[in-house]
Amino acid sequence: MADGLRRLVGAESGRVLQEKLESWYRDYEINSCDQNLNRCCEIIELNSKIQGQLFTILNETSQEGGHYAGVETIKTRLLPWLGTCFSCASSGKLFETNLSLTQDSIERERQLRKLANNQSFQLQELQEELTSTRLQLNHVQQELARSRSPSPRRVENRSPSPPCLRSCSPGRARRTNASRRACLIARFGDIYAEERLDAETLLRTYISDMEMVQRIIYIAAVESFHAAKMAYRQFKGRVRETLSLGHSGPESLEDTVLDYIVRHEDLYDVQASVNEVIRSMNVNPKISFPPEIDFIVISTLIRELCRMAFSMQTLSPPLDIAFGIDGELFSETKYHRSFDSDFTAALVAYHVWPALMENDIVVVKGEAVTKRGALWSRRSRSRSRSRSRSRSTSPLVSHRLSRSRSPTPVRSGSPRR
Repeated sequence: MADGLRRLVGAESGRVLQEKLESWYRDYEINSCDQNLNRCCEIIELNSKIQGQLFTILNETSQEGGHYAGVETIKTRLLPWLGTCFSCASSGKLFETNLSLTQDSIERERQLRKLANNQSFQLQELQEELTSTRLQLNHVQQELARSRSPSPRRVENRSPSPPCLRSCSPGRARRTNASRRACLIARFGDIYAEERLDAETLLRTYISDMEMVQRIIYIAAVESFHAAKMAYRQFKGRVRETLSLGHSGPESLEDTVLDYIVRHEDLYDVQASVNEVIRSMNVNPKISFPPEIDFIVISTLIRELCRMAFSMQTLSPPLDIAFGIDGELFSETKYHRSFDSDFTAALVAYHVWPALMENDIVVVKGEAVTKRGALWSRRSRSRSRSRSRSRSTSPLVSHRLSRSRSPTPVRSGSPRR
């Protein structure tokens, strides 16, 4: 026993404990919370070591006194002290209970924040629905005012009303960009292989000149893309103006506008674009059409081209067709040569189908005809036609000139008989 006590005294653990307590007391006010807790843990660890050594000495001392020596001291001093320790242990349970209650409080606070966020989102949806209802009311009022107008041209000249809002999920356009791009590229090829050939077959029943037929289809494609892009810009402007009134949220206004257009492409007035394409084709000097029929006969092709071109504008980056002119240098990267081309000719006589582009990169090749001398013969025929038209006063020419000057498309409805 004397050896254990001697070692405890020699280790000076009590003195070290006292020094640590005094040092902690001096620095307590300037320490951080973590530093004070670390000091306390160090003192508890040192104190437990001292207690462990004291219990060893207590055990050895009690053995030296025999079976009955020291019993009274243990009963009156040690056991009451141990009882106090157990009561401290029960306070530890109380601490654990308090910790559990704190965790429950944190969880409730998290649930309340989540509920507040959901309520904010629902409030935003209600605001959008309110704006949508207001716009629908304005639309009905505008339609009612037009219906009372005596002007016979109110249907053709009416401007599209701002689109009504519908609920949408932000980020849809970006998430689906790749899949929509692949579908639209495939659709471009399908129109070339199906609708284009159907239109070509239909035109051949009225026009024997295959070159003129192919020119008409190519110009229809070019004008369809132009009309669809103009309609998209106007539609996007109206949507942006409407959504900017109550826009709030994590998504930018431009992303929200694009998401709305992607989800509601059915609001695109494709028939207005078809009418615009036919109007432009009526005054195009490169193509002609028998007076007894109308460009409306290929409206199916024009409508599908307009729909596809409009959807292509919603991509990032958008898809467009290459600009082509007669007499340009033939590009192997942009076009395939038609089967009846002169494969030694370097210049394009005319285009059969446009190339699809993404910025300056060719996505799908178009088709062009190359022939030697074809450009000069075409120009000479055009000059001779223009001279004959200037000298002629036939009713047919007067009729076609009057149609080209009309502000509204005369060629509409079913083919004339």
